[in-house]
Amino acid sequence: MPSALETLVKILKLEREKGFQNTAVDGGLSAFSVRWAEQAHTQARKPEHHALVDELTALLQRYEADQLRDNRSSSIEYMMGRITGRVPAPPEAIEAAAAWAQRVQSAPPPNPTPNQPSQQNDAPAPPRERPEQKRHEGKKHDSNQPRDEQRQQRPQNSQKHDQGQSRQNQKGSPQRQGSEGEGGGDTRGDFSNLDAMEFRSGASHPDLPEMPRLARPPRAPRREMSAEEASDLLRGLNSSVDVVRGVGPSKEEMLQRLGIHTINDLLTFLPRRYDDYTQISLISRLEANKTVTVIGTVKHTEVRIGQRGRKDFFMVVDDGSATIGVTFFSQHYLMQAIRPGAQLVLHGDTTEFRGRIQLTNPDWDLLDVDDLKTIGIVPVYPLTEGLNGKSLRKLMKRTIEYWSEQVPDYVPETTLDRAELGDLGWSYRNLHFPESWDHLHHARRRFVFDELLLMQLAILDNRRIWQSEPAQPLHISDEDLQAITAAMFPYALTGAQQKSIADIRADIAREVPMNRLLQGDVGSGKTAVAITAAAIAFLNGKQSAIMVPTSILAEQHFHSIGRALAAIPTEQKPNVALLTGSTPQAQRDAIYEGLANGSIHIIIGTHALIQQGINFANLGFAVIDEQHRFGVEQRGLLRGKGSNPHLLVMTATPIPRTLALTLYADLDLSVISEMPPGRVPVKTRMVDQTALERVHDFVKARLNEGQQAFIVYPLVEASESIEAESAVEAFEQLKQVYFRYRVGLLHGRMKPAEKDTIMTAFREHEYDLLVTTSVAEVGVDIPNASVIVINGANRFGLASLHQFRGRVGRGGLESFCFLVSDSDQALAQNRLRALEQTNDGFKLAEIDWKLRGPGDLVGTRQSGQPVFQMMEAMTPELVELAQREARTIYEEDITLSQPQHRLLAQRVKMLRDERSDLS
Repeated sequence: MPSALETLVKILKLEREKGFQNTAVDGGLSAFSVRWAEQAHTQARKPEHHALVDELTALLQRYEADQLRDNRSSSIEYMMGRITGRVPAPPEAIEAAAAWAQRVQSAPPPNPTPNQPSQQNDAPAPPRERPEQKRHEGKKHDSNQPRDEQRQQRPQNSQKHDQGQSRQNQKGSPQRQGSEGEGGGDTRGDFSNLDAMEFRSGASHPDLPEMPRLARPPRAPRREMSAEEASDLLRGLNSSVDVVRGVGPSKEEMLQRLGIHTINDLLTFLPRRYDDYTQISLISRLEANKTVTVIGTVKHTEVRIGQRGRKDFFMVVDDGSATIGVTFFSQHYLMQAIRPGAQLVLHGDTTEFRGRIQLTNPDWDLLDVDDLKTIGIVPVYPLTEGLNGKSLRKLMKRTIEYWSEQVPDYVPETTLDRAELGDLGWSYRNLHFPESWDHLHHARRRFVFDELLLMQLAILDNRRIWQSEPAQPLHISDEDLQAITAAMFPYALTGAQQKSIADIRADIAREVPMNRLLQGDVGSGKTAVAITAAAIAFLNGKQSAIMVPTSILAEQHFHSIGRALAAIPTEQKPNVALLTGSTPQAQRDAIYEGLANGSIHIIIGTHALIQQGINFANLGFAVIDEQHRFGVEQRGLLRGKGSNPHLLVMTATPIPRTLALTLYADLDLSVISEMPPGRVPVKTRMVDQTALERVHDFVKARLNEGQQAFIVYPLVEASESIEAESAVEAFEQLKQVYFRYRVGLLHGRMKPAEKDTIMTAFREHEYDLLVTTSVAEVGVDIPNASVIVINGANRFGLASLHQFRGRVGRGGLESFCFLVSDSDQALAQNRLRALEQTNDGFKLAEIDWKLRGPGDLVGTRQSGQPVFQMMEAMTPELVELAQREARTIYEEDITLSQPQHRLLAQRVKMLRDERSDLS
């Protein structure tokens, strides 16, 4: 019921803007509620809609009587939350909906009579404004104001603060190199000492104005244009970048190296960071483990020889208050690019080494004096040879100024109203040249929302197309289902497994093809669910295909699934075959023939299943295991081998439900959230690198008992740019440490056949210890492995670490996971501590999302490019918002053919053309 609710949303927003004075409408909200309730009940289609109208009406009628501003504010926010779905229905509303359901069945809805208002007071808080930062006026020697007056204007506690910082340094606080001024804390927001910084330009820092704050993004009336004009402008985004003024053949080639081919590419080519010239840090006030921006002059450069002959570039930078050492690992070539006397902008994290503050591998740019005149936030873009930052910023400025006024907004205004998002053109301007950090925050929200919304609409359309062709229904009676599960599994299935089987059974009994994601933790029993579905297909005379990412995993499934299906209480047993890249040609030909004539009922294999030449007689059910290893294209190819078979995709990577429903919007979701009884939890411990010798002793004791172990490293080979241990390097050392044992090496740069050979040998206990990389994250079942040691554990996401941990403890042995970190930063320690405290993969995924963003959970597209830009801004709240709005639009207009959705449909089509993984 969009019209009445949208009207109320606008009224509530206006009331909030007017300071909760009950003046948004003539007569107040109470009088307005009577007319509004009549209209809203007329538009209501469901009992819960009527109940919501009653609840809102009661709140509106009580609004005038409550004179406390805070209560009125909470009431407005609560109503907004109920309308947008951010606040769940209270018990009273649920009961009212049930009552409405009975009334609707027996008679038309009567005139609305308000219920008692909900007593729920936990409405979401209004958007928080950033606290005003205090700006201190510095001593300006060239000012006309008397110095005594300047001193009087300085805050009274400033002197105490400076003296306190000085005492802190005297007590042993880390010093800057050659510090000339008093030490102290970070001066963000305090500009009293900016005149101490010296630049060759001689520019002094003026008094800085307050940066504008913005609680909510502004919205402007949309420019009137015909549908044809709007469509043409949107199509214009696909024009080649060479039509932009100032882009000739040479610059076009440079831009193409950056991945910029069209105007749309240019608009969405986002800065890699922003330098805030109102927040420059003084070197004399830097502290360890802070992210800072420093401007200074290079005083000294040299090349230093590091570990293993690594050539590091080192320089000393002076900002007039102190000097600081800056190191770039393995970047000795910077000697040619950075010379003494150069003025730089440095942005990075400070560390402490031998009592001194330093910068390591910071971002750097040559100082553009024009940026200092900006006195605000300056975008810093990725560059390529021949293209400098100043030139690219000018091009971006010109492009953004033109297209932000021209590009039509494809998201319906009603959607933006509900989501409280800014206009598209305004967002482009503030993504590239933000007026303040608040402006940038709202622009980023709009950008991420659009990415999520468009992707979900594209995926939902895929689902519509796939399910437009009927599938063959697969039926089974309760008695037969109970008989086959009892025969195949000598143990009771968990409640979550039974629920997932029930979901699949209901799906495959329909003519609409199933598209379901089965998500379960490591060892939760997903394979048993897939086997049951394959057995149902066999009993219906249909073939099944199960595709897995590796040959060794395919072989493991072939044996376990074959044993289970052989126990089916039927006269004819299923014929199960295995097809991988290493299958001999003669055997391969026989399998092809068996699939074509129907004599092979179930095939298990790798990518070989989707190769040309494979045809099925009657494929009715397909499984893709480890979903994240395959793209949409592979799913489509497997589906194309049959007459639109039912599809089940499985993953052992726990993904928060909200994110899973976004990434896999075309799939229904089943979750196995409990482990089979008897599974021994893996004991997880964080250990310091100094304790590695004791860890090795522990591993040897386990090996002496006939058990096996993994030792994991973050890198395959030693890197010149990353200070982390590598598997190849450690393998040579560990062969000496474990000289009495058989040590193997496995990493991702090996050929698939070589990896399979090593894993098979490890499974057959030809190796006692396997040194490996992230290639072991998802692997075969090694029941005899009881210990895994993960070096550089802080360099992996929690999801990956949880997968590593799942490599042990699969055979009933008491098992252990040791996390060895090479960082003592608080964030890294907190993440690893979470892994130490819980074995619940879904809880860990939620924690990782909050701490590091969704990057580790989302991964990359088949091309290796990120699925989304700005994933660090993809919060759970924003993902849920975009998901809700996408489904609202889709349910209202499944083909996006209504006038308000035509531009949106065009933008979705453009996205399909840009991304093959969504087509």
